[in-house]
Amino acid sequence: MATGADVRDILELGGTDNDGPISKKDLINSDKKKSKKATETLTFKRPEGMHREVYALLYSDKKDAPPLLPSDTTQGYRTVKAKLGCKKVRPWKWMPFTNPARKDGAIFHHWRRMAEEGKDYPFARFNKTVQVPVYSEQEYQMHLHDDGWTKGETDHLFDLCKRFDLRFVVIHDRYDYQQYRKRSIEDLKERYYNICGKLTKIRAASGTEPKIYIFDAGHERRRKEQLEKLFNRTPEQVAEEEYLIQELRKIENRKKEREKKAQDLQKLIKAADTTTELRRAEKRVSKKKLPQKRDTEKPAVPETAGIKFPDFKSAGVTLRSQRMKLPSSVGQKKIKAIEQILAEQGVGEYE
Repeated sequence: MATGADVRDILELGGTDNDGPISKKDLINSDKKKSKKATETLTFKRPEGMHREVYALLYSDKKDAPPLLPSDTTQGYRTVKAKLGCKKVRPWKWMPFTNPARKDGAIFHHWRRMAEEGKDYPFARFNKTVQVPVYSEQEYQMHLHDDGWTKGETDHLFDLCKRFDLRFVVIHDRYDYQQYRKRSIEDLKERYYNICGKLTKIRAASGTEPKIYIFDAGHERRRKEQLEKLFNRTPEQVAEEEYLIQELRKIENRKKEREKKAQDLQKLIKAADTTTELRRAEKRVSKKKLPQKRDTEKPAVPETAGIKFPDFKSAGVTLRSQRMKLPSSVGQKKIKAIEQILAEQGVGEYE
C-alpha cells in the first residue's frame, strides 16, 4: 500500500514535517501550490550595468513579457470619443472667391459652408500695406527738388517703395540701373526719408511741430563698414582681442582693489581722528573738574621745549648725568643747536 510520501512524490508536492496520511485538502489544493511555487521561482533580476528604465521596458511589475504593439490604457484625451449631436450636418460647397489684396482679378475656388456664401475672403484683413506719400508737380518743384536726383528717378523710387512695402533690399535689387545711375541702399533710404520729412513739415498745421524721421546715411555706412571689418578678422586678430579684453579686466579688478584699500585706509584715519578728538575732550573736561592747587605746594617744572627725557625705572644705582643724554627721537639739527647754545653759555660736559 502506498504511503503519504509516495503520493506526494507522484503529485510533486513538497514534503512536510508530519509525513502522515494524505488528507483531502492536500489533493484539492495541489494545483494552487504548484502555481505558487512556479511564481516564486520566476524571479527576474536586473542585470548589472542595465539602467532601471531599460529594464522596466523589458518586464513589468507582474513579470509579463513586453507588448509587441504600443498600448495606452490611461483615461485621457486619447480615449475620449467624438460627441455627435442630433443636429443636421451643415452643407459645404465648392465655390469661387476673389482676394481683395490682388489687383489682377484672379478667381480661385475652395470649399466653404453654404451659409458663408457671398461673404468676403476672411484672410483679406491681414493684407497690410504701407502708406507711401504722394506729391504733386508743384510740391516737387518748390520743396523737393534736388540736383543729384531727377523727377523721373524720384518717381521710380517711390513706385518701387509702394510696390514692395519699403523693403529696401528688394527695392535695391529691382532698381532700374540701366536707365538711372547706380545707387546704394543708403542713398535710396536717404532720398525717400528726406522727401517724407519735407512733406510732413509742409502739410502740417500751423503752430504744430510734427515728428519727422531723420535717416543718418553716414552713420549707416560707417556701421556697415565696421561690421564688414569685424566679419573679415583673422584668427590671430580675434585671439589678440580676447587677450586684450582679459588684460583690461585684470586692470579693472586691480583698480577696484586699490580703491577699496584706499577707502579702508580713509576709514581707519577717520576713526583715529575721532578717537584723538574724544581723548582731548576728555582731558579738557578732567582738567576743569580738578581743583587748582597752590603754587607753593608744587614747584614749577621747567619746560623742556618739547624734548621728553627717558625715565630710568631700573633698579640699582644710576648716575644723574645719564638723564642729561638726549633721547634718540631728537634730530641731528636740534642736537647741534643745543650744543652750540651750551658752548656759548660756557656750560661744559662733566666726565
